[in-house]
Amino acid sequence: MNTPVEGFSKLSKSEKIDWIAANYTKNPEESKQLLERYWNTDSAVQKLHDEFIENTISNYYLPFAIAPNFLINDRLYAIPMAIEESSVVAAASKAAKFWLSRGGFKTEILGTEKVGQVHFIFKGKTEKLQQFFNEIKPELHKNTASITKSMEKRGGGISNIQLRDLSDKIDGYYQLHCTFETQDAMGANFINSCLEQFAKTLKEKASHHSDFTEEEKAIEVIMGILSNYVPNCLVRAEVSCPISSLNGDNIPSGEFAQKMVQAVAIAKVEPYRAVTHNKGIMNGIDAVVLATGNDFRAIEAGVHAYAAKDGSYSSLTHASIEGDTFKFWIEVPLALGTVGGLTSLHPLVKLALEILQNPTAKELMQIVAVAGLAQNFAAVRSLVTTGIQKGHMKMHLLNMLNQMGATESEKLQLVDYFKDNTVTNASVKEALEKIQSN
Repeated sequence: MNTPVEGFSKLSKSEKIDWIAANYTKNPEESKQLLERYWNTDSAVQKLHDEFIENTISNYYLPFAIAPNFLINDRLYAIPMAIEESSVVAAASKAAKFWLSRGGFKTEILGTEKVGQVHFIFKGKTEKLQQFFNEIKPELHKNTASITKSMEKRGGGISNIQLRDLSDKIDGYYQLHCTFETQDAMGANFINSCLEQFAKTLKEKASHHSDFTEEEKAIEVIMGILSNYVPNCLVRAEVSCPISSLNGDNIPSGEFAQKMVQAVAIAKVEPYRAVTHNKGIMNGIDAVVLATGNDFRAIEAGVHAYAAKDGSYSSLTHASIEGDTFKFWIEVPLALGTVGGLTSLHPLVKLALEILQNPTAKELMQIVAVAGLAQNFAAVRSLVTTGIQKGHMKMHLLNMLNQMGATESEKLQLVDYFKDNTVTNASVKEALEKIQSN
């Protein structure tokens, strides 16, 4: 039976590997060799990776791919994507090529405001707290001046601080709801530093406020933390073209346009469909967010909250037919950065940003939104025409053949064979066995 380990973080890298391999794997020597095979051959690069997080023992690779031919606001991009799922890059590339000859993607930044909150308990009258807040608000700004100085030079900083009364939800619960502009930085550390100073100022000023009773002076700060829900850090991406120029894979253009609109309408009203619909959008968004060193978990949380902003979970994309024109668009919150964090440390992240022509945070928001829209267009197009499995399973074919131990020669034969045949696990296994028996 395994026992707890003391001081694991203080062990050397090799000692950590020895311990985990000996205690939690069936073949320790093979496990150690596997972990070491994924180390970077450049010791300086490996040291950089080791120091990104704690208790590092190896690197976990994801494929780093390129989806070319994205025309965004009349500028051509090749978009880096880091993802393990087959067909995502192919689908994005196919959608990019489709819209390349139809005017490309148009984007617009609708807002860049980010949010942080100080949550606290106040036992007293709301009117007295509001008056106190009005008095100390200049102090909140003044006491963060050293934190905001550099950000303000770049055009960012604290945009507003509000007192919000939520005592109807939790007895005595109030918050400082604060908004920020962080320019090309994602801004988490900046925002959290400001919030922690707000909390200190709030407590200190309350403890000496002459109009407060002793109970009212004892404001209890629960926490100060940024929010990953950023409904006002919003970007819109869209495509449109005459219905007559749509290609619906062997169905009339008008019927194809109608089916696309109906499919999106279903995702708007049916949460079971909306979740999968939006997951497909996030295939595109997350892949670019990962490739550019941003926090895909924060993006996921904020995007899905936004999808439920009207009271039920719904589609992030929209489609319409207006006269003879088909329109398809997305509005999505994306708090991204192109400076700070991994963007200046991870060699592949720096290369990804270079490939994207060193975008600003606003430009990256637009590129990421386009990747999500393209992914969704490709997926819904497949669903309403040939079905998702035809293309999806063919992209999985090589994975299946690798699992079955096919040789390179066998792979070539079977890739050619399944150009005109349905891919399933059983059909691939049968075809491989047939080749091997000859």
